[in-house]
Amino acid sequence: MFYRYRHAAPSGPWPWMDFDEDLPVVSLPSQETANSDIRQWSRYPQNLFPNWTESQLKRCRMLTACPDSEACPIFKVDVFHNGDFGEADDEPATVFAGFEDEFWNVISVPRPENIRIRALLVDNMSKQVLQMLGTKYVVEPFFFSSSMNWIPSRYQEDVKPGEGDHITITLPFIRVMQNPRTRPPSPVSLPSSPFPPRAHPDSASSSSPEEEEQIIDTQSPLILRSANKMLLQDLLAIHMVRNTTSSTIISYHPNLRRTSAKRLHSLVQRTGQSVYWSKIFKSSGDPTFLYLCFLWYALYEWDEALEVLYSHINWLEHKVLDTNNVKETRELHILQAHLLYYQSLLLDFRKSVDFVGHTPNPAMDNPSVTEEDRCRSADLLKRETNNLLSEIGRLEALIILQSSRLRNLMDLAFASVNIADSSQMKELTRATVRDSAAMKQISYLTMIFLPANFIAAVFGMNVRELNGGKESIVHYVEATLTLTLFTAWLVVALQTESNFHPKESSFWRRAGWPMFYLREKLAGKKAVGKVKIV
Repeated sequence: MFYRYRHAAPSGPWPWMDFDEDLPVVSLPSQETANSDIRQWSRYPQNLFPNWTESQLKRCRMLTACPDSEACPIFKVDVFHNGDFGEADDEPATVFAGFEDEFWNVISVPRPENIRIRALLVDNMSKQVLQMLGTKYVVEPFFFSSSMNWIPSRYQEDVKPGEGDHITITLPFIRVMQNPRTRPPSPVSLPSSPFPPRAHPDSASSSSPEEEEQIIDTQSPLILRSANKMLLQDLLAIHMVRNTTSSTIISYHPNLRRTSAKRLHSLVQRTGQSVYWSKIFKSSGDPTFLYLCFLWYALYEWDEALEVLYSHINWLEHKVLDTNNVKETRELHILQAHLLYYQSLLLDFRKSVDFVGHTPNPAMDNPSVTEEDRCRSADLLKRETNNLLSEIGRLEALIILQSSRLRNLMDLAFASVNIADSSQMKELTRATVRDSAAMKQISYLTMIFLPANFIAAVFGMNVRELNGGKESIVHYVEATLTLTLFTAWLVVALQTESNFHPKESSFWRRAGWPMFYLREKLAGKKAVGKVKIV
């Protein structure tokens, strides 16, 4: 995903261009041809943006990723100049394949003059609907290419002082949903595709668990076993055309178990029932406030997702401390990696809200807007963006807190494992000491019996010089004791560390160890006797 950020805004002069393949020269279509074609929208975006060549469109998959023949439902929200919301339609306007011209005729009809802003929420956007909306409202192709490829973006373009502009926000966010018991994909098993990995977060994976453990994919759904739920990455893609007469919002919704246009349409429609927001819409004629409502939806989803994640961390913490299983730390690492990624998404969220707050509507500078209304709208916009930023700051603090808890839990898990290992090493050391003592006793016995065995072997030799005389048991005992004492003296004298002489003693000091040892013992007894007499 990160290598596509250069294609996020129209400020980049080479959209989706391969410098090694694309030619630098682009021919411009004649104005006569463009105007003479009845279905001029079918040539979008080249009819309005000729720098977008066929190779660039193919590379960004702006048109090829759209379904060509499926039904495309479009939900509508109207806000009148008096601040009231229009009645919600029972059924959306559905564009079927082969009947696209009917929708083109509908959007080509001038709107009623009492509509301040109209929001069009498009589900399962087809190629034809994309081209018609792009042509009708002169939408920069960057909005559709960023939306199709889930590239975070925010920009303002086509600014006309005193008349209006275009603003775009493409914002990935996190929401919670019930776990459908499908395995999240891993980049190891995904085929190469021009889409980023998160564009296919619900595709099935046939890889083995061993393959999935090769990488931690922060853009795939995060499974929460404690509540049988999952944290899923969703997309908020909204383009707004602001002007002095009737503004337009276009909302794109990917058809991948994400927020449907119907769901968001219902929530935005209910905004008109809020007393707080009704006062804002009646106090200000700036259509940007409806744009902020879409951003509030992302914040609600963020808040609910982090609430569920907090409960899951509590459950996992209790489990790790009870089981003391080091394998559980892998899940802790996965959570920590996702939290770091969530921090980057919240930073994009903050930047998007800052962008809206610092991008005033040029239409509010129109002479028809009084200075009082202009100042009141600016103050309201500043207040509401600050409210959103305050809530985002709370979410950022919550993520930092949960990340710190995970680090503490991982440290505690490893410390518990180290303590258990230390206990085992302690027992092993004790066993080794016992074995060493036994081996020392065996060595002492060997030192005692080995000289006797040697003398017995010598006396038993069939040699005249040895057995020609009169041997007796007394001679055997004398020779055995003499050799045993010599062996004991030699063993102690050759040891550099022993209880019979100080450490680092010279060889001559060690050679006379029996004399020095007896002298120390006698001196010690005399000292003890004097103490008793006193």
